[in-house]
Amino acid sequence: MTAEFAQSGGGALHLPLPGKPTPFFLTDGEGERAHLFDSLVTVLLSKDETAGQFGIFTLAAPKGDAIPTHSHADVHETFYILSGRARVWIQDPDGERYEKLMRPGDFGYVPAGCLHTFRVEADDTKIMGVSSAGFERFFGTAGTRTDSMELPHPPYIPSHEQLGRAAGEYRQEFRFDLRPLDG
Repeated sequence: MTAEFAQSGGGALHLPLPGKPTPFFLTDGEGERAHLFDSLVTVLLSKDETAGQFGIFTLAAPKGDAIPTHSHADVHETFYILSGRARVWIQDPDGERYEKLMRPGDFGYVPAGCLHTFRVEADDTKIMGVSSAGFERFFGTAGTRTDSMELPHPPYIPSHEQLGRAAGEYRQEFRFDLRPLDG
């Protein structure tokens, strides 16, 4: 049960996702992997396996800077901390702001349309996310697909054009002027 997708640069990766709604198992570290900035994102379940319902991914990252503040027009997103710590900041459409330092077992929800960002605050942090179908593949489009199970060294920094194309494709709006977790 493998599927293939094109890797930037023309290579192909063999993936353990079946690409259709059928039972399957993954061992630790398996899935569609991508490097984006200093993170390793692994898609465990995509829109293909859920008939367009949702996707599940993990994000592993070291302590670092906050990701750019952004919103998704039509994507709901969750944060479930598996290990480490992450500070999550959310602003709802009415301007109300929420912030929490999340630890293992903590859960957070970001409805579509809400501005949000997060900062990993401990090395060896791993976050599980569930999102509206399709968004789970944003990371492979904005970053670079990889067979590696390690964090990227050096970090993978996409060009502004690559990040802009991915944001457009996944209806994501970045707010580089809004940095609530800096300082």
